[in-house]
Amino acid sequence: MNAVIEVQHLKKIFQKETALQDVSFKIQKGEIFGFLGPSGSGKTTTIKILTAQTDKTDGDVLLFGRPANEMKKSQNRKRFGILTDNSGLYTRLSIEENLLLYSDLYQLSKTAVKEALDFVNLYTERKKKVSQLSKGMIQRVTLARAIMHKPDLLFLDEPTSALDPVNTQHIYNGLRKLNEMGTTIFLTTHDMSEAEILCDRVAFLHKGKIRAMGSPKELKKKFGDESITVELKNGEVAVIQNGSEDASKLYEWMQSNEVSRIYTNEPTLGDIFMQITGSDLV
Repeated sequence: MNAVIEVQHLKKIFQKETALQDVSFKIQKGEIFGFLGPSGSGKTTTIKILTAQTDKTDGDVLLFGRPANEMKKSQNRKRFGILTDNSGLYTRLSIEENLLLYSDLYQLSKTAVKEALDFVNLYTERKKKVSQLSKGMIQRVTLARAIMHKPDLLFLDEPTSALDPVNTQHIYNGLRKLNEMGTTIFLTTHDMSEAEILCDRVAFLHKGKIRAMGSPKELKKKFGDESITVELKNGEVAVIQNGSEDASKLYEWMQSNEVSRIYTNEPTLGDIFMQITGSDLV
């Protein structure tokens, strides 16, 4: 597989504050990669460096095998889309007019605008002026703009932070379809459940450093235990080990039809983050 993003020993210092310290990772073509951490951990700074919006202090950053600052060139910018907290929309224009302006820059058809509006569930609202939109609707318009040209690489910075559950699920479905079509997705979020739903691999970023990286399944195995919780019909709850020592105990309960429910004590990504950093997610 080809690496779409390669980052080696990335460092970023703002005046006297170190935002990123020796950060290294690779993202392969077709992956959905989650960059997880609390606010202020360095997630947005990383996106800004990768998309040539700010300069690195040190390290190597490659996109599609080329230095990230070459992405400033117009022919390269077409290869990726960006959703950040800065919408850059024209508030006096409608949703549709904003996207039509953007489509002209990329020489896209009007069909691309409709597809993008369908993607974010806003086609019926397309005539509304941006000045009349809620924060969540603006978030969806900027996402439509980011995916309209079907980029090879999509950067999403907290993509569903202002959305309700229905539209969040709609966006998740759309992102999966986009990924199936070949788009690599770099997702930053402090929503651990979102990362668990969408991501092939994740990296935990805390205080400018990557503390752990791998697939959700790998990380759960690494940081979890092998215990099992058994709920009995009499209301008793027992925690036993997943091994031969407690197998006979479980067998006896099963034989006598005493078991109401069994489940493994697998940690969530949020649990793992707490183990790694000892801090909360806000």
